Amino acid sequence: MNFFDTLQASTEAERQALFSIPVIQDALRGDITLAQYRAFLGQAYHHVKHTVPLLMACGSRLDGKHEWLRNAIAEYVEEELGHQEWILSDITACGGDAEQVRHAQPHASTELMVAYAYHQIDRGNPASFFGMVHVLEGTSTALATHAADTIQGVLGLPPQAFSYLSSHGSLDIEHVAFFEGLMNRLDDAEDQRAVVHSARMMYRLYGDIFRSLPSGQALFDVA
Repeated sequence: MNFFDTLQASTEAERQALFSIPVIQDALRGDITLAQYRAFLGQAYHHVKHTVPLLMACGSRLDGKHEWLRNAIAEYVEEELGHQEWILSDITACGGDAEQVRHAQPHASTELMVAYAYHQIDRGNPASFFGMVHVLEGTSTALATHAADTIQGVLGLPPQAFSYLSSHGSLDIEHVAFFEGLMNRLDDAEDQRAVVHSARMMYRLYGDIFRSLPSGQALFDVA
């Protein structure tokens, strides 16, 4: 079995636990409020804005034998630049205050997920960052496009309110194929263990962001 398949199999339970979170299941059924969608976008902004800094931090910590991986990171950086601004545009399109979100404190769950990623890069194995990539890109591919269509139909929002979800659903199909190729070149056992461990943790930490969102008809709105 190649490493990508091993990674998938080793994290399947955590993946299913994430997908079973009630707010995700509700959204896929169309049972979602505008407040929930804005809250999701607000927290997405606060972790997506760290994607490029995290990629750069990871690249800076890799040693010479991982030069091929550093080159791949450069491609990721080019692809990911500015995506946080898409989210702010979506927030504006659905009636939220983008500048308030930009300057707000993220929820503790978001802050902890980002902090864990930096910690693993700085104090652990920098290759562990690809566990986060696996979780975020895999989740986007599986959920984003379908969720965007469902939420738009229920809430009656314009297409401009879904640039982040819609683009990542289709874009990340290519990203996952690229990621799979990278992981199958990652042949060091310590690197592989670091990626699997990080992915398991990230499924839990990313899930906590969804668990933090307002449930049902709650009126809380971070945007």
